Amino acid sequence: MTVPSRVAVYCGSSSRIGPRYLAFAREVGAALAQRGITLVYGAGSFGLMGAVADGCLDAGGKVLGVIPTRIETAEVAHPKLSELIVVDSMHARKQLMVGLSDAIVALPGGFGTLDELFEAVTWRQLGYHDKPVMLCDPFGYYDSLIAFVAKAEAESFVTPATRESLIVTRSIAELEATLDANVVERKRIG
Repeated sequence: MTVPSRVAVYCGSSSRIGPRYLAFAREVGAALAQRGITLVYGAGSFGLMGAVADGCLDAGGKVLGVIPTRIETAEVAHPKLSELIVVDSMHARKQLMVGLSDAIVALPGGFGTLDELFEAVTWRQLGYHDKPVMLCDPFGYYDSLIAFVAKAEAESFVTPATRESLIVTRSIAELEATLDANVVERKRIG
């Protein structure tokens, strides 16, 4: 079975995150490495961003970070990445991360994560890509957001197809199965 070669992971960079979120992000990074999947992420060294990268690197995986110059010069880029790409803007970062990846996964995060997530869903809706976009939410962090998206569909602001394109997973096992089912099928069709 073919697995995705690169997965973009969006997640929070705050250093005030609780330990269960950090531990889960490390597990996601390790799971990607164990499957031979390169992690593509925002290159940060703090919060869930640092934890997912550390988990992947510690498990022998490859990590590709994409960071805007303004953030890179603030010395927040992870120092041990397999590859670091510096771009001019946040928009260029998001565009490159989607372009480099076979799938997009959002772990818990704040406004930046939500911005990246919704832009990826919107680009899929508009046909700019056909990659699966997933939330991986083992602790119910995104439950209110999921309910909001369902309300947006009920009020006809979001189509059922667009709502269904945002796939919700609740565990690493479910994330892996969803990656296999969606990415492998897309590669067969394409």
